[in-house]
Amino acid sequence: MLRLTTIPLRSAVPVEADAVTPDRLADLPKEVIEQIPLLHGNQTVPLGKVFRVAGLAFEKHVEILGDCSLIKNLGRGMTTGTLDIYSDVGMHAGAEMRGGTLLIHGDAGDWLGANMRGGSIHVHGGAGNCVGAAYRGDVKGMRGGFIRIDGDAGHEVGTRMRRGLIVVGGRCGDFAGADMIAGSLFAFGGVGGKAGAGMKRGTIFSGRPADLPSTFAPDCDYQPAFLRLYLRHLRDQGVAGGDEFALGAVRRYRGDRLADGQGEILIPA
Repeated sequence: MLRLTTIPLRSAVPVEADAVTPDRLADLPKEVIEQIPLLHGNQTVPLGKVFRVAGLAFEKHVEILGDCSLIKNLGRGMTTGTLDIYSDVGMHAGAEMRGGTLLIHGDAGDWLGANMRGGSIHVHGGAGNCVGAAYRGDVKGMRGGFIRIDGDAGHEVGTRMRRGLIVVGGRCGDFAGADMIAGSLFAFGGVGGKAGAGMKRGTIFSGRPADLPSTFAPDCDYQPAFLRLYLRHLRDQGVAGGDEFALGAVRRYRGDRLADGQGEILIPA
């Protein structure tokens, strides 16, 4: 296993560490890893000035220790392997991931898993805004994979999401699932205002009552079989919080009618 330990920065300017993924570091000797250039402000610095390097990533397993709150893009674009981070992390962690596993034993910044294609992310704390969302100007956001957040998440979770699954154990902020094209978003602690605004297809599950846009219409109260299957799968994955909803009825709201949408928002009845 390759172990990277952060060296305290003397500046509040973040470091962009796109190169720190298991697949990019696999089988490289320590001397080569230490010379990989990272962007720090308008300058480049060698990785060895930001991290102390020990071990080898033969099994595509990288562990990061120390404060990473000012380090951006960790795990960005990774395709395989495991990246274990024992700290809070900066923005864009796991963005554009295509495979592998990213484990964050702390909180994550904004744009976690943005434009994600595959793989899985598990945040043991909370996350910022735009989890699994599309970058500004992009037509589609998350297009596959699994994002799990044990705590709360910020605004615009799953914006323009196309495929995949996002599970938030706590509460999402405003505009959860806005402009959603497809996929599934579970927020066991509830969602903020304007959830699903502009939604075309897909499913949002809110574990608490929500202030929905007026362009969503109540459809029916029922007990969907697919929801029980989803919740059973999440329980098998170790996700807490879903069992209390497994057998109860939900109220289905359909919309967004302004987008001629066929999406649904489910709230326990």
